[in-house]
Amino acid sequence: MIFKQLFDQKSSTYTYLIASSKGREALIIDPVLENVNDYISLLKDLDLELVKVIDTHIHADHVTGASELKELTKCSTIMGENTPAETVEIKVKDDEYINLDNLKIRAMYTPGHTSDSYSFLMDNYLFSGDTLLINGTGRTDFQNGNAKHAYNSIFNKLLKLPEETLLYPAHDYKGEKVSTIGKEKKYNPRLQVKSEDEYVEIMNNLNLKKPAEIDFNVKKNINLGA
Repeated sequence: MIFKQLFDQKSSTYTYLIASSKGREALIIDPVLENVNDYISLLKDLDLELVKVIDTHIHADHVTGASELKELTKCSTIMGENTPAETVEIKVKDDEYINLDNLKIRAMYTPGHTSDSYSFLMDNYLFSGDTLLINGTGRTDFQNGNAKHAYNSIFNKLLKLPEETLLYPAHDYKGEKVSTIGKEKKYNPRLQVKSEDEYVEIMNNLNLKKPAEIDFNVKKNINLGA
């Protein structure tokens, strides 16, 4: 299997490229518009054909490269069925599978950070978007975010996965690249709560600044960056 983790410095976004082997079909998760040329070069270097691109949710901190990649490669765009992006080609349901050669990727509806947030599980690789981060969790104070929904998504879905499951989030701000479900259960400070109410109390009192370009980015991303 080919697996590449790519990083956008400006928005601290992780983008993931997956393929079963060289010369085969590829998929990209959470592309950043400014980095599309880099993705195209990497695809050429690895002799890969991009066939699918996934956004885990409507991002607030960067513009997706989904439409640009579609224009350049004719790939299909994919998001969860709860997305407000009407132009997305394939809307997957909770527990639906996306096929890529012999690889199967399970869509998991994990709302809370936003109302359209999905995570994607491939074997023991979990691409959690902004729902579950390394030593943190996604904020819940915009885009129909909901701390109770986030608690349910994290504690009743993601943390029920095997502890050795590898966690690959959409962002990290401290240089961390990968964790495991087991490590997060033990060490993530946001997860050391005894109840849903305690988690909601924490999330509702973070008092974080509004992302600088959220209005522009969300408007663009509802059209897949076009």
